[in-house]
Amino acid sequence: MISKIGTFGIAAFAASLLMSAANLATAQEAPAPQPQTTVGATATSEAKAEEARITTFTLPNGLEVVVLPDHRAPVVTQMIWYKVGSADEAPGQSGIAHFLEHLMFKGTKAHPEGAFSKAVSDIGGEENAFTSYDYTAYYQQVPSDALEMVMGFEADRMQNLILDDAAVLPERNVILEERGMRIDNDPGAQLSEASQAALFQNSPYGIPVIGWRGEMEKLSREMAIAFYDKYYTPNNATLLIAGDVTAERVRQLADATFAKVPRRAEPGERIRPAEPEPLAARTVTLTDPKVTQPSMQRLYLVPSETTAEGREAEALDVLADILGGGTTSRLYRSLVSGQGIAAGVGAYYSGTALNDGQFIVYGSPRGAATIDAIETGINAEITKIIEKGITADELERAKNRVRKNVIYLRDSQTAMARRYGAAVSTGQTIEDVQKWPERIEAVTVDDVNAVARKYLQPKRSVTGYLKPQPDGDKRS
Repeated sequence: MISKIGTFGIAAFAASLLMSAANLATAQEAPAPQPQTTVGATATSEAKAEEARITTFTLPNGLEVVVLPDHRAPVVTQMIWYKVGSADEAPGQSGIAHFLEHLMFKGTKAHPEGAFSKAVSDIGGEENAFTSYDYTAYYQQVPSDALEMVMGFEADRMQNLILDDAAVLPERNVILEERGMRIDNDPGAQLSEASQAALFQNSPYGIPVIGWRGEMEKLSREMAIAFYDKYYTPNNATLLIAGDVTAERVRQLADATFAKVPRRAEPGERIRPAEPEPLAARTVTLTDPKVTQPSMQRLYLVPSETTAEGREAEALDVLADILGGGTTSRLYRSLVSGQGIAAGVGAYYSGTALNDGQFIVYGSPRGAATIDAIETGINAEITKIIEKGITADELERAKNRVRKNVIYLRDSQTAMARRYGAAVSTGQTIEDVQKWPERIEAVTVDDVNAVARKYLQPKRSVTGYLKPQPDGDKRS
């Protein structure tokens, strides 16, 4: 499974669990606002309670362990996060991170291919894995009394993976078929891929997580083993255990399993090519006979939660909510409810990244309306914010929605583990996640207006258009 988005602030992250970044469906209605004192106090108390429950420690081999107790159900989630993703791949080897994710299920001497998955399935558990630009993660959700079993399996494949051509070459065909299904046969995905490449002209974020087909076809067993040996070492990973456990029990089990895995490599600092300051607006247009609903999306280059200064990341999150976060947002009220020209419209901030982040706006026309009309409407709302700013009332409503998302996120054991895992894998700390609600509370009208004026500039953007193929045209 490929996760291109990762997490990007509590509000956007919660939404990402339900829809992909490329989804242009009509924005869903946000919960009705409640008084700030009630929701704010609840969010703050929840955050403090969570902070008191979380335990962290590091094993002698360098593996970081985070324990998130949640005793509401006899279920536990194990997640192992490796601090390596597609942006860490060597030139010419795009897709190797995702390829290795697939190969990690091929088995070891102690547990042949399929044994781990069968053991999880036999007890009614769930498992999956995902690759992003900055991390690769594997997780299982099982009854709490099965934690020792899944920790043993996961520790085993951290050091004892067996790869031969009989396993590697057929799986290479699988990922090529996956690219065909997910990208090559999906015009919307093709547009997103082209837009990313145009936005990130020097950064490895411009290379698709799944890889370029020509390079994927050349991925080999030797490349996979080298990648595994360099990055799949305990000192380059974080183990998150969430659910019906205690820190003492996790420490005991970690000592009996993961602590026995040797420190196999020193991956070193994650130094990547930097994206230069953008100088010109860019556009990407894709036409395809399969397109029946035209759409547009605009990506702005912005700082991430890791690279932002001051409260810029939090202000961008709030800005996205005000501009296009739901049925009370400016874009929805103007283009959907007001003018009735948009079938869907929205905005979000993708900020959980080791390097640059993105601010995205999107829309699709309704009925006889055109993409030009949608773009004009989006531009008009952005211009209003840049020239006149937001209101104090809008700021408080946005904060209210964010507070609620913080509370709702805690209802999902896996979502909370994923939030923390993505953060620590992209240069943040546990404390950064815990203090995020407080930093949102500190955002001011001036903060939001400042990031809108600084970052929502045409020269920082790539606008992508997805259109039906005109009659008479033929694809070359």
